[in-house]
Amino acid sequence: MKSDSQEIVQKLWSYCNILRDDGLSYPDYVEQLTYLLFLKMAQEQHDTYRSKRPIVPPTYGWKTLMARTGKDLHRHYSSVLNHLANGKGMLGLIFSNATNKIKDPGKLRLLIADLIDSKNWSALDADVKGDAYEGLLDKNAQDTKSGAGQYFTPRAVVDAVVDCIAPQLGETVCDPACGTCGFLLSAHRYVISHTDRLTEPQKRTLRLHTFHGVELVDAVVRLGAMNLLLRNVGPLETENVEPPIRAADSLEKDSGERFDIVLTNPPFGKKSSMSFVTETAEGAKQDLTIVRDDFWVSTSNKQLNFLQHVATILKRGGRAAIVVPDNVLFESGGGETIRRRLLDEFDVHTLLRLPTGIFYAQGVKANVLFFSRPANNAKSGKKVWVYDLRSGSRFSFRSRPLMRSDLDEFVELYKPADFLGRGETWSAMNPNGRWRCFTLSEIREREGCNLDLSWIRDQEPENSSNSSMLLQEILDDLQAALAQVSSLVQEGK
Repeated sequence: MKSDSQEIVQKLWSYCNILRDDGLSYPDYVEQLTYLLFLKMAQEQHDTYRSKRPIVPPTYGWKTLMARTGKDLHRHYSSVLNHLANGKGMLGLIFSNATNKIKDPGKLRLLIADLIDSKNWSALDADVKGDAYEGLLDKNAQDTKSGAGQYFTPRAVVDAVVDCIAPQLGETVCDPACGTCGFLLSAHRYVISHTDRLTEPQKRTLRLHTFHGVELVDAVVRLGAMNLLLRNVGPLETENVEPPIRAADSLEKDSGERFDIVLTNPPFGKKSSMSFVTETAEGAKQDLTIVRDDFWVSTSNKQLNFLQHVATILKRGGRAAIVVPDNVLFESGGGETIRRRLLDEFDVHTLLRLPTGIFYAQGVKANVLFFSRPANNAKSGKKVWVYDLRSGSRFSFRSRPLMRSDLDEFVELYKPADFLGRGETWSAMNPNGRWRCFTLSEIREREGCNLDLSWIRDQEPENSSNSSMLLQEILDDLQAALAQVSSLVQEGK
């Protein structure tokens, strides 16, 4: 039985096949679809909240598209994109360089009236909308043989991490690899849901000065800006305030900004085309080399550089959570130096070992590393607590996705307001307990200051239920491989 998300993806994607006959590529289709979906949801919000100023000027809104057909619709849609592309604030960011790539007016009308206008997108559950859009990009990735997983962190992980970090009203939140702004949106929801009543100045601060994001890919910046603006985050055209997110490479320089909270999942992939070196490193003046004198070591490993960058931009008294692959926990050389400096200068207090099978890319082994910068030079933590959700667990991106409820125990045991009240579930009598602490001296004595800590024996499935789950995972992988082979065959015809 298909989920709501799968049915929406199938319907949206069916129109892509129609528009391909018009010369539209898969990425072009997804781009045009995001423009139209945004205009429709902006209209839905205005219809629901009449007292609020419309996100999109009415003369360029959704209803003006619905009122036109044929060449008149085609010309007007092009005019709408041109006007919004030259706007200021969030709209200018969202529609930057936007152009109408749908040549056939009839197909444009079909897309607008038959597909998009027929559904109330704002009424859909946020998870359904997010899953549907991620499903579209997943399909696009399969057809273009490029990765979509770099943009998304499983929503269950995002929400659990935010629940542990517990952002407060008045704190600044940054994601230096923000993608579609999942961490920022979850933090926004958390603050709203944990605040009784916001004053007008507080609402303005939350809307304009609380959230900050940086993303390398322009098209993904557009998606993130759409998500934020539809949730009332970011400046309107008349407000002389910079948008909360921008297109840039976070690692290129230290902007000097510091934040109370940093939440991020840097893109997967070990090596970078650029080398990031300390000021005294050899080759610091060579091409394709960026000098970061705030970094502890010189390396081309992107995850290690993002970890150093997060350490730089975190305020004293601030707290951070960063998704890192396993190699960050055990890599020798510069990796060991970074881990030792992090343990010496920060309070590295928690590690969440994530299960495999929860990301788009198969076989990814990742963790969430939690740490804080002490308000003074004295370190407050003497233990690192590890929650192992990987060993003995089995998840699949499609047939057994990770749910927020799967992380309930971890969030409960994390105790953000009472680290001293933490207690292990592991013991000699309960060797499969998932929550265990290690002293800093134990970790420092491990070869290479290795943080890849595990103790639960990962047993093979013994019953028919687990065996069926394993077979379903194998089937999912085979189907994905067959889809890629099929696309290659079609391209070769």
